[in-house]
Amino acid sequence: MEVLRPQLIRIGGRIYRKNPIQEQTYQHDEEDEDFYQGFTECAEEPCDGYEVVQTQQGFQCTVKAPSLLYKHIVGKRGDTRKKLEVETKTSISIPKPGQEGEIVISGQHRSGVISARTRIDVLLLTFRRKQPFTHFLAFFLNEVEVQERFLKFQEEVLEKCSMDHGVDSTIFQNPKKLHLTIGMLVLLSEQEIQQTCEMLQQCKEEFIDNISGGKPLEVEMEGIEYMNDDPGMVDVLYAKVHMKDGSNRLQELVDRVLERFQASGLIVKEWNSVKLHATVMNTLFRKDPNAEGRYNLYTADGKYIFKERESFDGRNILKLFENFYFGTLKLNSIHISQRFTVDSFGNYASCGQIDFS
Repeated sequence: MEVLRPQLIRIGGRIYRKNPIQEQTYQHDEEDEDFYQGFTECAEEPCDGYEVVQTQQGFQCTVKAPSLLYKHIVGKRGDTRKKLEVETKTSISIPKPGQEGEIVISGQHRSGVISARTRIDVLLLTFRRKQPFTHFLAFFLNEVEVQERFLKFQEEVLEKCSMDHGVDSTIFQNPKKLHLTIGMLVLLSEQEIQQTCEMLQQCKEEFIDNISGGKPLEVEMEGIEYMNDDPGMVDVLYAKVHMKDGSNRLQELVDRVLERFQASGLIVKEWNSVKLHATVMNTLFRKDPNAEGRYNLYTADGKYIFKERESFDGRNILKLFENFYFGTLKLNSIHISQRFTVDSFGNYASCGQIDFS
């Protein structure tokens, strides 16, 4: 265990350390009981910032959570809830599976209610992080000109480099789904989708309009690069995206959107900056045309998926197409796109968007 650098979890303006031993004991849903046994240390400092109301019977606090996560608070045979209730001297009411609602914590002592709320928040955050991503914030890069140039790129690569190891037509992106990802989301209810729409609108009002000037951002998609260290063993090849006027406005905009969503907890903080890129080749497409890169790592119940990949030799592609020009685009919308969906145009279905003009 890294004692000096423990994993930290931010909840309600406070930071809690998370004991890494807990992750080793948890494997499947039926082991929620074992997970909870080593869990309490990371929530030993209750947060007093919660809204707790006084009732005739004592005190009460509510927790909003998607129904998909209720089972992790209940635990196997109800053991997790029982342990919470016993250790915090509270009563915890949880809606039935499939029913949206609020978790209600009641107790005679305010401190006990706050302690239970803190522990439930940590459990919810921990198991939320085990859910597969459901949505992502993105710019669509599928204007007609760019699609045509992409198909030209694919044609020329297959013509000149098809003899290179691992290079074939199955690893190319669908041109209708070309996009620039800002951040990945786990949205487990309609309420969370609405919350994301509202957050995006706030970003527009507070800084996006100022950065964009109320106009589309004109960008160029030009040049290619690879993700890993060895150009002879490439899994993901991407096109670079930059402002046509040479400014840093696009980078500033997406970084501030990312920062805002990370601060709200809607996006887990993994990076401080967005890498401006559009995937054009991905070896996961070889066996699964709907695969979405490294974001396909967990099933809905939190089990890790091992994706066997056959890398390709990208050295000739990088040499011959280093500065390939895919075209100019006017970015006018940020979309909340749903993974594994297709709209009437062949792109990802959008659950909401903001427009710059």
